[in-house]
Amino acid sequence: MSIYFYLPLVTLAVIAGFMTIIWAIAQTIRNYSIVDVFWAFNFAIIALMIYSMATGLEERRLLICSLAGLWSLRLGTYLSLRVFSHIQEEEGRYKQLREEWKDHLFLKFFLFFQMQGVSNVFLAIPYFLIALNPDPQLHTLEYIGAGMWLLSIIGEAISDFQLAAFRRKPENKGKVCDVGLWYYSRHPNYFFQFMIWVSVFVFAVSSPYGWISIVCPITIAYLIFKVTGIPMTEEQSLKSRGDAYRRYQQTTSIFVPWFKKSV
Repeated sequence: MSIYFYLPLVTLAVIAGFMTIIWAIAQTIRNYSIVDVFWAFNFAIIALMIYSMATGLEERRLLICSLAGLWSLRLGTYLSLRVFSHIQEEEGRYKQLREEWKDHLFLKFFLFFQMQGVSNVFLAIPYFLIALNPDPQLHTLEYIGAGMWLLSIIGEAISDFQLAAFRRKPENKGKVCDVGLWYYSRHPNYFFQFMIWVSVFVFAVSSPYGWISIVCPITIAYLIFKVTGIPMTEEQSLKSRGDAYRRYQQTTSIFVPWFKKSV
């Protein structure tokens, strides 16, 4: 079997087993929110497997897996602090899913956790392609992609830090976070998350079959704009902050950081 198929299949099997364990833990503690934490950490596991099993240039494998691991550990740690700080209270969207899936709840969440694992491996397509690239020299696009990636990770980290710092202050309870990057975008964290996957595509495009990686930023954009990202976040914000958030919507870019609009 070709390494192009063998490596993703082995990785998928490992992640599926891991997510089964996480699903069992989530049932025990009655909090399915932890899936977000381990979805993020799964990329570090995948990076380790790719580095140890792929056959491409070692310097390239080390670079791509280090970047992937750095992002995974940063995001996973941030989500851990958020989720485990109120582990007794499940996050809103999972409460909603619990209500919608009350018939066959365990099975539906089991399949949900498994699909999260599948999404991990699917989004790791560029990692596999990059790490299997035998070219003995790093391409200019790979340096550009790595630079874009680092800037995007920094931007995502700053966004998360600013939001967490705002929420920690008791006087900000019920208020809209419009400081720092959040002054210029309603969702700077999602913007930089999207840019991370654009960076991955730029990095991968010089590898054999690297063009396939375009599916990753397209998928992330779809999820952000149509599924669990912006729509759900904005709905929750309107419920909790009402007119203040409506005013924020009127003046502030929804995604790309930009100057305020006058109303």
